[in-house]
Amino acid sequence: MELAHSLLLNEEAYNQLGEFQKAEFIFEWLQFLEKLLPADIRENQKQLVEQLTSLLNNSPGPPTRRLLAKNLAVLYSTGDTFSVYQTIDKCNELIRSKDDSPSYLPTKLAAVVCLGYLYKKLGRILGNSFTDTVGNVLKAMKNAESQGRYEIMLSLQNILNGLGAAAIPCHRDIYKAARSCLTDRSMAVRCAAAKCLLELQNEAVFMWSTDLDSVVTLCFKSFEGSNYDVRLAVSKLLGTLLARALTSKQTTGNVISLEDVMELLGTGFLRGSCGFLRASGDMLKGTSSVSRDVRVGVTQAYVVFVSTLGSQWLERNFSAFLPHILDLVSQSHPKAIQSPMDAIGCRRCVSFILRATVGGLLGEKAQIAAAKEICQAIWKLKKVVDAAMSDSNLETKMNATDVTASQHVLVCALQELGSLIHGLGTTAAPLLQDSSTGVLEAVISVFPHPSLSVRLTAAWCVRCIAVALPSYMSLLLDRCIERLSTLKSSPEAVTGYSFAVAALLGAVKHCPLGIPHGKGKVWSELAEDLLCSASQNSRISLQRTQAGWLLIAALMTLGPAVVQHHLPRVLLLWKCIFPSSPKDLETEKTRGDSFTWQVTLEGRAGALCAIKSFVSHCAGLLTDEVIQRLLPPLPSAVDLLTQLSSIYKSYGNSLKTPSTVYRHKLYELLAVLPPKTYEGNFCAVLKELVTDLTVSDSQIDASAFLLPPLCHENDLFLLGPLLQETDHRFIEEQLLLGNSIAGGSLEYDAYSIYEKFAKGDSVPKPLPPALSVISAATRLFGVMFSHIAESHRLQILEQLLNSIKQAKGSRQQIVQLHVVSAFSTSLKHLANSKGSLGSDEVRRSALTLVMGALESNNPLLRCAAAECLARLAQVVSDSAFTAGLAQVSFDKLKSARDVVSRTGHSLALGCLYRYLGGIGSTQHLNACVGILYTLSQDSTSPDVQAWALHSLSLIVDLAGPLYHVHVEPTLSLVLMLLLSVPPAYTEVHQSLGRCLNTLITTLGPELQGSSTTVSALRTSCLLGCAVMQDNPDCLVQAQAISCLQQLHMFAPRHVNLSNLVSCLCMNLCSSYLLLRRAVVACLRQLVQREAAEVSEYAVALVKESKDDFTPGNLKHSDVNIREIGLEGALLGLLDKELDQRLCQDIKETLTHMLTSMAVEKLSFWLKLCKDVLAASADTTQEEETAKVDDVSVLTSDSDDRFHPFRNPRWPTRVFAAECVCKIISQCESAVSAHFDITLAQERKQRDSRDDFLVLHLADLVRMAFMAATDHSDQLRLSGLQMLQIVVRKFAAVPEPEFPGHVILEQYQANVGAALRPAFAPETPPDVTAKACQVCSAWIASGVVSDLNDLRRVHQLLVSSLLKVQAGKEAQNQQYNESTSTMEILAVLKAWAEVYIVAVEKQKNPSDTHKHCLKIANSSEENYRDVSFSASGLLDLVQADLGTLSKLWLAALQDFALLTLPPEYASQLPTEGGTFYTAETIENARPHYYSSWALILYATSLWLTSTGFIVVDPDEGVTNLSRPVTPTTMCQDSSTRPLVKSPEDVNTDRFHLILGISVEFLCSPGSDAAMENIIACLHALRALFDVPWPRSKIGGDQELGVELLNVLHRLILTRESPDIQLAALEVVRLILFAAQEHVKEKRRSAEVDDGAAEKETLPEFGEGKDTGGLVPGKSLVFATLELCVCILVRQLPQLNPKLTCSPAVQSGKHLLLSEDGSRLVAAALVILSDVPAICSPEGIVSVLPTILYLIIGVLKETAVKSQDGQLPLTVAASLQALKGLLSSPMARAEKSQNAWTDLLRSALVTVLDCWDQDGLLPELDEVSLLTAITVFVMSTSPEVTTVECLQKRCIEKFKITLDSKDPLVQCKCYQLLHSIFQHPNKIVSYPYIHSLAPSIVGKLQETEKAKPENAAELQVIQEGIKVVTALTAAAEEQHRDHLVACFLPILISFLLDENALVSATNSAKNLHEFALQTLMQIGPQYSSVFKKLMASSPTMKARLESAVKGNQESIKVKTTKHAKNPGKSSSIQLKTNFL
Repeated sequence: MELAHSLLLNEEAYNQLGEFQKAEFIFEWLQFLEKLLPADIRENQKQLVEQLTSLLNNSPGPPTRRLLAKNLAVLYSTGDTFSVYQTIDKCNELIRSKDDSPSYLPTKLAAVVCLGYLYKKLGRILGNSFTDTVGNVLKAMKNAESQGRYEIMLSLQNILNGLGAAAIPCHRDIYKAARSCLTDRSMAVRCAAAKCLLELQNEAVFMWSTDLDSVVTLCFKSFEGSNYDVRLAVSKLLGTLLARALTSKQTTGNVISLEDVMELLGTGFLRGSCGFLRASGDMLKGTSSVSRDVRVGVTQAYVVFVSTLGSQWLERNFSAFLPHILDLVSQSHPKAIQSPMDAIGCRRCVSFILRATVGGLLGEKAQIAAAKEICQAIWKLKKVVDAAMSDSNLETKMNATDVTASQHVLVCALQELGSLIHGLGTTAAPLLQDSSTGVLEAVISVFPHPSLSVRLTAAWCVRCIAVALPSYMSLLLDRCIERLSTLKSSPEAVTGYSFAVAALLGAVKHCPLGIPHGKGKVWSELAEDLLCSASQNSRISLQRTQAGWLLIAALMTLGPAVVQHHLPRVLLLWKCIFPSSPKDLETEKTRGDSFTWQVTLEGRAGALCAIKSFVSHCAGLLTDEVIQRLLPPLPSAVDLLTQLSSIYKSYGNSLKTPSTVYRHKLYELLAVLPPKTYEGNFCAVLKELVTDLTVSDSQIDASAFLLPPLCHENDLFLLGPLLQETDHRFIEEQLLLGNSIAGGSLEYDAYSIYEKFAKGDSVPKPLPPALSVISAATRLFGVMFSHIAESHRLQILEQLLNSIKQAKGSRQQIVQLHVVSAFSTSLKHLANSKGSLGSDEVRRSALTLVMGALESNNPLLRCAAAECLARLAQVVSDSAFTAGLAQVSFDKLKSARDVVSRTGHSLALGCLYRYLGGIGSTQHLNACVGILYTLSQDSTSPDVQAWALHSLSLIVDLAGPLYHVHVEPTLSLVLMLLLSVPPAYTEVHQSLGRCLNTLITTLGPELQGSSTTVSALRTSCLLGCAVMQDNPDCLVQAQAISCLQQLHMFAPRHVNLSNLVSCLCMNLCSSYLLLRRAVVACLRQLVQREAAEVSEYAVALVKESKDDFTPGNLKHSDVNIREIGLEGALLGLLDKELDQRLCQDIKETLTHMLTSMAVEKLSFWLKLCKDVLAASADTTQEEETAKVDDVSVLTSDSDDRFHPFRNPRWPTRVFAAECVCKIISQCESAVSAHFDITLAQERKQRDSRDDFLVLHLADLVRMAFMAATDHSDQLRLSGLQMLQIVVRKFAAVPEPEFPGHVILEQYQANVGAALRPAFAPETPPDVTAKACQVCSAWIASGVVSDLNDLRRVHQLLVSSLLKVQAGKEAQNQQYNESTSTMEILAVLKAWAEVYIVAVEKQKNPSDTHKHCLKIANSSEENYRDVSFSASGLLDLVQADLGTLSKLWLAALQDFALLTLPPEYASQLPTEGGTFYTAETIENARPHYYSSWALILYATSLWLTSTGFIVVDPDEGVTNLSRPVTPTTMCQDSSTRPLVKSPEDVNTDRFHLILGISVEFLCSPGSDAAMENIIACLHALRALFDVPWPRSKIGGDQELGVELLNVLHRLILTRESPDIQLAALEVVRLILFAAQEHVKEKRRSAEVDDGAAEKETLPEFGEGKDTGGLVPGKSLVFATLELCVCILVRQLPQLNPKLTCSPAVQSGKHLLLSEDGSRLVAAALVILSDVPAICSPEGIVSVLPTILYLIIGVLKETAVKSQDGQLPLTVAASLQALKGLLSSPMARAEKSQNAWTDLLRSALVTVLDCWDQDGLLPELDEVSLLTAITVFVMSTSPEVTTVECLQKRCIEKFKITLDSKDPLVQCKCYQLLHSIFQHPNKIVSYPYIHSLAPSIVGKLQETEKAKPENAAELQVIQEGIKVVTALTAAAEEQHRDHLVACFLPILISFLLDENALVSATNSAKNLHEFALQTLMQIGPQYSSVFKKLMASSPTMKARLESAVKGNQESIKVKTTKHAKNPGKSSSIQLKTNFL
C-alpha cells in the first residue's frame, strides 16, 4: 500500500496485483492524491488526467468513482482547464454508449458522477457546454435502472449547485425528470430526487410560485410507501419550499400567505396524496383514509417549515399557527379522526409538531407566551363544552357530538401545556401567578369533561405542573380533594378529580420536597368513603368504585413511611371485595345483571391494581405476616378468572372490556408476587394463560410491542431505522405497528396515570386492553413456566405446538408470535435462576418451537427466535446439544435457497454462543466463517448479505483471540464489499460497519505494532473507515466514526486527528440522532486525551473553510464554532438537544475539556459560562436598564454577535453554573497566583497572555448573583453554591490598594442582594437552607469588619431564627414536614458556624487575618480592627445565644435519639422529637447527619463559656426541665423530678456531648466528612478546656481509657494530620484532667493527714505500690500506646522490632514533613506529662519507655539545618526531657535509686549516639550537647558526677569547642556558661577545670586574628561572657589571678580613634563590647584593675583613647548598644530548655 502514495499512479505496482487488490490500491492512491492536490501540479497535469480518465473504464465501485470525480474536478480547478472539454466529451460518450451489460454499468455511472463533480467545482467556467451534458444525461435516464437513476439525480444536483442561476434554460427539463424520480419505486432514488429538487428550488422560481401546488401534491405522493430516509429528505424539501414561498418577495402573480401554506399542508395531513380533485368523490363514498406514512411525512414537513423560518418567526406568528395545528384534530375534519386508531395517530402527530416547534425552538420567555396562547385555546373549547352541556333543547344530540369531537383538540392542547410547563420547571412560576391567564383554573375546569381521554390528559397536565413547581403540589391536591368531596354525585367529576389526585400522588416521588405527611390520611379516608358509598347510587357506582381503588393504588406510591399507617384498612378492603369461598362465587354468578357485573369487575380489577402497586412500591412492608394476609383472596380471584368466559357468554358484549382488564390486572399482580404464594393455583392460571396466548380473537400483529424487548439490542439494527432511536420515534412508531393499532394511549388504562414513566415529560402510553393482556400473559408465563414440574412443562409445550399447527393463515403467525414471546421470557427466567429445562423430550419440543419461528416471514420474529435459541443453549448448557443446534443450521444453510431461512439460520449461528462465554472450538468457527463468507457475497439478495455479515460480526466478537487466523481474509472481504456494494443497500453497509468495528476490537492494542502484516491490517482498517465516511447514509457514517474511535483508542498515532475532528464538527448537528450520538461519544473519548488539540483543530477547520461554515448545513443551526469554539458549540447543542443520553455525553465531554483546559483558557471558559448565564438574565433587570439607558439596550439586542446563546434553557444555565464551580476548583490545584491579586497583576504585566482567576472576581460574583436570583430553583441552588465557593476561596485575598482590607469587601452589596430573595416567605426550603450556609460562610469569612455592614446579612439569619422559634405550629403546610427539619437545622448550623468563628477569633485575634500581616506598615491598626470585629461578631451572636443554646441542645438531643440502634426504636418518643415528626423520621435523618457536628461544637463552646454554671436569670432553674433541654431523654414523665439540680443538668449535657462524640468517633463511616470529625474533636477539646468536665473525666478512669482507645483507633484509621493533631490535643487535656485529679487527691490526703507521718500516705496515681499497669484499664498504658502509634508512624526507626531488621538502615535520617514534626512534638509533650499521674513505682515501670522514645526522637531528628535553627521535634524532645528530669518524683525517696540508674543509662545512650561510628556528618552536635547539658543541669548530682560519665561529657565539650563552625562554637559557649553557673560545685568544677584554660586560650588567639564576620564576632562575645561568669564563680583566692589574665585580653580588642574610623564593622562591634565589659568589671575588681594599669602604660593609653572616642559618639553607641542584646537575646529564647 505504501507504493500507492505517489503523485502519479504507480502502474508497475498496480499491474502486478490481483483483481480485488487493484480496487484497494486505486482507492488508496486516490485518497493520497486528494490530500496532495491543492499543490501545484502543472507539469504532471496531462499525465494525471490521462491516468484518471483511463480509470473510468476500469469499472470503479461507488466510493472509488466518487473519489475519482472529486480529484478530477480539483485537478482542473487548481491546474489548467484547456483539456476539460475533452474530458467532458469523453464522459458524455461513455454515457451514450449502447452497451447495456452489467459489467459496463460501473463505467457509465462513473462518467455520470464525474460530470456532476466537474460542473460543481468549475461551474460557469465551462460555459454553455452544460445544455448538451444535461440533455445527454436526461436521455440516458429514460432507460437507466435504479442505480443509474440514483447517480443521475445526484449528478444533476451537483451540476445545479455549480452553475447556479446560469442553468435556468435546463430547469424545466430537470424538474420533469426529478418529478418522475420522486415517486420512483426505489427509495434511494426518491431521496436523491428530493435532494436534486431542493437544489433546484434555489434558482427555479416557478417551483415555489406557479407550480407550488403540483410540487406539494407530488411530495405527498412521494410519502406513500416511503421509508424513514425518504420522509426526512422529502419533508425537508417540502418544508423548505413552503418557507421559501412564504418569505419570497416575488412581485409576479399571487402572493402566498401563511393561511395558504397551512391550507396546503393541512390538505396533505387530512386527505393525503389523492389531491384536491378526487378527494370529494371519495369522501362521498366515505372510503378516504389517509395512509399513515403520508401523515407522518407531512408532520415532519410542518416541523421543517417552522424550523426553516426560525424561532423569531414562530414567536410572532404563533397565534395564527396554533389554531391551524389544533384544527387538524378538530371536528371540522371528522374523517381524520373517525376511528379511535386514526384519532390517536393524528393526536400524536399534532403533539409532535407542537413539541418540536414550541418545545424545540422557543426560548423560555417565548414558551411562556405560547403557554398563554394554549391556555386561551383551552378556555375557548371549555366554553363550547359548557354551552353544550347546559343546553337542554332539541339540538342536544348535535352538541354532544361537538363535545366528543372537540376532545382531541383539548387532549393535544393539554398535553403540550403539560410538557411546556414540565420543561420550564420553576421558571414557569410567573405564568402560573398571572391571574389573567388562569392556567390552573383552565386545567382544573376541564376535569369534569365528558370525554375520558380529556379527563386523563388534564390529570397528566396537572401532574406536570406539580413536578415543575413543587410548591403547587399541596395546593392542587387540596383543591382536588375539596372538589371531589363536594361533587360526589357527578360521575364525570368523580373520575376527573380522582384521576388528578392519582396523577399528583404518583408525582410526589419526583418532588424531593414532598407533601405533608398528614395528607395521606385524608385520601385514604376519602377513598374508603367512595368505595363504601358506591352502592348507594347506581348511576355513579362504577365511577366511585374506580375512583376509590385508583386513589388507594396511587397512595401506595408514597412508599412505606406513609402506607404503613393505612395498611390494615387497605388489607381489610382487599379481603372484602372478593367472595370468601367458591360457594359464594357460584351464588354471585346466578345473581346480578351485566351492569352489576361491570361494577364488580371494575372494582376487583382496581383492587388487584392497588395490591400490585403496594407490592411494587412498599417492598419494605412485605413481611411474612402481611403476605399471609394478602393471600386468602387470591384463590377466589383465580376462580373468577376461570369463570370469566362463562360470565361473558351469559351477559353479552358489554363485559368484554372489563373482563379483559380484570385478566390483565390479575396477571400483572401474580407476576410481581413470589410464585410460592400461589402454587396451589398454578394449573388453573396456566390453563388460562395458554388459552389467552393461543385462542386470542385478536387479529392484531403485536410483534412490534412484544418482540423488541426480547431481541438482543444489537440484532435490532437489522430491522431498519424504525426500531432504532431517532428524533422522530414518537410519530414513526405508528408505522411500525401495522394498520390495526396506532400505539398506546392514556385512555386505555387509567391506572397508568400514577406509574413512573420512561421519560420525565412523555405521556404514559398504555396499550389497548387486548394487547396488554397478551404482554402480561407472556410475562407471567415466563415466571410460572420456570416454577412448574418437568412433566407439566412437556405437556404445555406440546399443547402450544399443536395450537400453532392448527391455526391457519395470518392467525398462525400471530399465535406463533405469542407463543415464542412467552417461551423466550420463560427461558430468560430459567437462565437467571440457573434452572434446567428438563428431559430430552422437553428439549425437542422447545427446539421445534424455536426452529419454526426461525423460518417465519416476520423478520422481527426471526430475530427473537435467534435470541431464544441462544437462551436455549444457555439453559441446557450441554456442548453436544449446542453442536447439534449448529449442525441443524449448517444443513439448512447448505440446502435452502429462500431468503427467509438463509437470514434466520445465519443469525442463529451468530447468536448461538452469545451466553455460553464465547466460541471455544476452532472447527465450529471455521465452518461458520466458511458459510457466512459465501452468504455475504450473495449479491442477488442484500437482505441475506446484511444478516450474514451481522452474524459474522457477532462471531468475530464471540471468538475473541481464536479469530486471529481469519482476520486478514475477513478484512479483505469487508473492504471488497465496501468498495463494490451499491450505496442504496444501506443495510449491507451498516452490517459491514459492524464487522469492521468488531475486527478492530479483536485486533486491539496489536494495531500499534510496526511489523508489515500489522501495518497492512491497520491500513485496511483505515481504508474501510474512509470508504464508510464517504457513504451518503448517515448511519453508516456513524459506524465509521465509532470505528475510528476504536482505532484512536488502540493506535492513536495512526489516526489523522484533524480529519476526524473536521468530520465530527460537520456532523455535530446532523438530523440523525444516532449519528449525533456517535459524534459526541467519539468526542468524549478524544478530549480525555487530547482536549487542546481537538479544540484547536475545530477552530482551525472553520477558519479554513471559505464558505460560512454551519455544521450539518442546517440554516437555523445556532452552532457557530468560529466565534465560540467547539466548547461553545457543544453548549449550544446541549441546550437544543432533547435526547437524555446524548445530553449526558455532551456534559461529560465538556467536563473533560474543562478539566484539561480551563486553567489555560480561563477567560474563554468564563466568558462562555457568563454568556450562557447572562443571555437569560431576568427580564426585570433588563427593564430597569431600559429606563436608565435606551441606547445600551438597543445596541445589545440589535446585534446577534453579542449573544452567541439565544435564551438558553434553565438546565443549560445550571450546567454552566456547575462549570464555573469546577473551574474554580481546577484553578485551586494550579498556581497560587489564581488567588493572590498582587502576584497575579505582577505576572500579568510580565506576560499579558497569563490569566488568573482573581482578575475575574467581578465576573464570578456577577454570575453567582445572576444565578442566585433567577426564577429557576435549581439555578438558584447552583448560584448560591457558586457564591459560597467564591466567598470561601477569596475571603483571605487582600486588597493591595487599601491595606487592611480584602478584595471581596467591595462586593458586599451584591452578596446581600443575592441572599435576600432566598429568605422570602414563598422561597422553597431547600433554597433557604442553602442560603443559610452562604450567610454563615459570609459572616464567618471575616470579609466585612464593619458591624453595620454585617447586619444586613445577619438580619436574614435572625429572621430565620424567629421562624424556627415559632415551632411546629407555624410550619409551612406546602411540603413534607422533613423539609422544615432541613430548614431549621440549616439555620441552627449557620448560627453555629458564626458562633464558632466569633469565639475562635476572640481567642486568638492574631490568627484571624493572617493575610493582613503581609502588609507591614498597617499591622498595628489591623490588630485593633480585628479584635474589635471579633468581639463585635460575638456581641452580634450574644443577643440570641440564650435561644440558640436551647435550640442547639434540642437538636443534639434529637440527633442522639435518631442514632440509636433499631432495637431501641420502642424507646423513641411517640410524637417525634423537637424538630422532626415521628412519621417523617427517615426523611429527617439525612438533615441531622449533615448538620450535627457544627452544632455540637458550638454547644460545647457555649457550655464552656458559661463554665457549665447554669444561670438563667429570666426563668430561674425550673425552666431546665422543659423538653427543649436534653434532660428529658427517654424518661417517663412520672419519674421525672420537677426541678433538676444544676449538677444533674450539667451531667446530662456533659454526657450528651460526650456520648454523641464517642458514638461517632467509634466508627466514622469511610464517607464521613473530615469537617465532621474535626468539629467533633474540637468540641471535645472545648469541653475539657474548663475544670468541671475535666473533673468528671479525671474522676472516671474507665471513661478516660475508653476515650483514649477511641482516639487511638481514629488516629490509626485517618491519615489526615489535622485530625491527628486535634485528637492529640484532646488526649493532652484528658491527661491534664487525670493530673488534676491525682493532685487533688494528694492535696486532700495531705490536708486530712497533715499531723500524721508522711510515710503512711497512700500512693496516689497509677501503679500504686507495685508499679503494675493493666492494659485496657490503665490510662497511662492507653496514652503510651497512642503516643507510640504516632511516633512510630512518623519515625519507623523508633520501632525496636524494625531497627533490628536489615530493612531499616540505622543512621539514615528521614526529614519529617511540617505536619509530621508537629505531630511528633505534640506526642512528646503528652509523654512528658505521663509521670504526673503515676505513683513513684508506676513511674519507674514506664520511665524506660518514655526515655527511649524521647531520646529516640532526639537521635533520629537532630540534623543540622542551614540556618542553625533547632528542628521543632528536637526542641520538643529537649523540652520533654527537661520536664521529665526535673520531675519531683526523681527525688522521691522510694524511687530515687531506680531513677538514678535509668537516667544514667539514658545519658549513656545520648553519648553513644556520638560515638556510634564517628559522628555522622549530618548529625547535629549542638542538640546532643544541649541534651547533655539538660542532664547535667536538671538531674541530681549523683547521676552525672560518676567519673566515667563526667569524663565523656567533658570530652564532648572539648571536641565541640574546637569546631570549625562558629555557630556550633557559639552554642557550646552558651551551654558551658550555664553549666559553669551550676549552684552545686561538685557538678560545675570538673568542667571549669577541664575547659576554662582552653576558652581563655582561644580568646588570646583572637588578638592576632580579628573576627571576619558577625558569626565569629558572636563567638568571641560569648567567650567573653563565659569568662566573665567564670570570674564571678571563682573562689576568692583565685579570682585576682583570673581577672589579671582576662583584662589584657579585653583591652587588646579596643581600637584607638584613628583605627576606629577605618575598622570593619565586626571589629567596631567587638571594640564596643570589650569596652562595655571593661566598664562593668573595672569597678568590681578595682584593686586588680589599678595594679594592672600601673604596670602597663601602653594598655592604659589604649584604654584612655578608647574611652575618649566613646564619649564623643555616645548617641551612636547607645543605638548600637540597644541592638546588641537583641541579638543575643534571640538566641537565649531558642535555648530556654535549661
